[in-house]
Amino acid sequence: MPGENSEVTAAGIARLAGVGRAAVSNWRRRYEHFPRPVGGTETSPTFALAEVERWLREQGKVAEVPARERLWQLVESHAAGPADALARVGEQLLDRGDLAPETADPLDRAAAALAADIGPAAAFDFLLGRHLDAAGRQLALTPPETAELMAALAGPGDSVLDPACGPGTLLAAARGPQPEGAPPAELHGQESDPALARLAGLRLALRGAAAVQVRAGDTLLADAFPGLAADVVLCHPPFNERHWGHEQLAYDPRWEYGLPARTESELAWVQHALARLRPGGTAVLLMPPAAASRRTGRRVRAALLRRGALRAVLTLPAGAAPPHSLPLHLWVLRRPDGTPAPDPRLLVVDTAAAHRARGRGGGGRIEWPALRRTVLDAWTAFQRDGDVAERPGVRRALAVIDLLDDEVDLAPARHLPPPAEATGTTALAAVQADLRDTLRRTHDLAPVVDPASPGPGPRWSTVTVAELARTGALELHLTTAAAGAAAAELPSPRPGDVLVPLLADDVGAVARVVTGEPEQGQEQEGERADAPDAAVLARHICLLRPDPEALDPWFLAGFLRGTANTRQASSYASSATRVDVRRLKVPRMPLETQRRYGRRFRDLAAFEASLRAAADLGRQLVQGTVDSLTEGTLPPGD
Repeated sequence: MPGENSEVTAAGIARLAGVGRAAVSNWRRRYEHFPRPVGGTETSPTFALAEVERWLREQGKVAEVPARERLWQLVESHAAGPADALARVGEQLLDRGDLAPETADPLDRAAAALAADIGPAAAFDFLLGRHLDAAGRQLALTPPETAELMAALAGPGDSVLDPACGPGTLLAAARGPQPEGAPPAELHGQESDPALARLAGLRLALRGAAAVQVRAGDTLLADAFPGLAADVVLCHPPFNERHWGHEQLAYDPRWEYGLPARTESELAWVQHALARLRPGGTAVLLMPPAAASRRTGRRVRAALLRRGALRAVLTLPAGAAPPHSLPLHLWVLRRPDGTPAPDPRLLVVDTAAAHRARGRGGGGRIEWPALRRTVLDAWTAFQRDGDVAERPGVRRALAVIDLLDDEVDLAPARHLPPPAEATGTTALAAVQADLRDTLRRTHDLAPVVDPASPGPGPRWSTVTVAELARTGALELHLTTAAAGAAAAELPSPRPGDVLVPLLADDVGAVARVVTGEPEQGQEQEGERADAPDAAVLARHICLLRPDPEALDPWFLAGFLRGTANTRQASSYASSATRVDVRRLKVPRMPLETQRRYGRRFRDLAAFEASLRAAADLGRQLVQGTVDSLTEGTLPPGD
């Protein structure tokens, strides 16, 4: 049972019961015996957790409060604050695993119970994810996909440093799966927030990292690792800091490439990263796009180029990391080892436009598998040969001497010519023909609705996904990943699987069936967007594998994407609306009836895909025509 003094907010009650906050407000108005507030304010009251759980069970609102929700409420309402309570849980899990002390209080017992169910690391990841969701507006968190790309660019190393480590996401990505018998990598992190530094250390230790040092403090003003010579530095530094120590650090030995201007805090982090590398070591930093072109930073950028320290500037699509409205850059740096290159070059890659998902459920999301391949293929070739074959609009190796002008502007888009196929009358005519064919196909696929024969309305009984999983009608694969790498691997998707998004706010993301066939307009460089890899699934997608003798996959996906169904299975955090897949419902129907519905849902999916393809071709035709007119390759005509 929860502790006597544990309290819960109305939002917490909604999560416990799996309903929206409006339902909780309605219960308070309708039921006189609803628990009375015991704290908080008039506009944001808190309630005794034990009383709330008892009332929910007595009223049949919930049969049993989920273990993870009970534990989170105990952490969130702890007298010492959620960060301290979470750290206490982490230390207990690290010390005792899923065994609670004999004199354990409710928090310790709940933590041990959840750890016994899903494992200590997964239990801590779940709690850390909830904690970071609550504090998301104050933290610039690195998404796991971006962290994994940065770690892949840097490559393996025996020692890794993140001087602005936050909750340890980049260090967790750098550690990755360890080969059997390999010595453990030394992980070093520094974080200005002592509570977050403590949580990062626990997170990494619970994931099996044996050599971890995470220290609290201001990295630029009070470096915790002044003598470190790491193999790899990964960093997502704070952007646009004005009080980073410009006056105090004017004569700091780290500024080998020039004193950064007061407005160039990011270039101070770049030079700190280089100073903490061994000769030949690699650093990858996430940077704001302005750092590549601001006039106040041109002297430092020039020095980085002349000495061969800056090796690549890569543009990511907007949304890859906060601030999500900007196409951020990755800078890849290498500490000079005294061997000058005969023809120094800089690799520039632009993925900002090429890797936005346009297929089924794309909604403007990032195509991470294709993006990783584009970036890593270019970087691997550049490392090996010192050059790379140019791809217009995507990648190019630039002679450093050509960049050392008055601006030293390193923004990739400035140096990459547009793709050849984007303009020209022949290419535009081909796009126009494709658009006409697609519009005809869309017209043919449009659903026919007869208003004269309305249906009788839903009279069927339903069953939840959780019940279907218990009876063996489907397999449910769902991780407990927090704001970092996945806590467990999902199986690779195969035809007939159903992918369900876990974030209801992800516009355009809907339950869909893996067909094993490319959708029209989706095939890009051999990538089949209809079958994403397990790494992409791990955080935001649940995989359902129905038994074809019991469930039709198109029937399942169609009913799971219903608006009312999604709403009743949603819970609300401060930064996102999450879907509890286990609570989604489908009607009980014979398999043959399911297949009839499934055929209709499949036809609708084809129509939807054709609509998206037409929209993409239309945008391509408009932009290509504009570019051709403005570049003089197409006359205006009459």
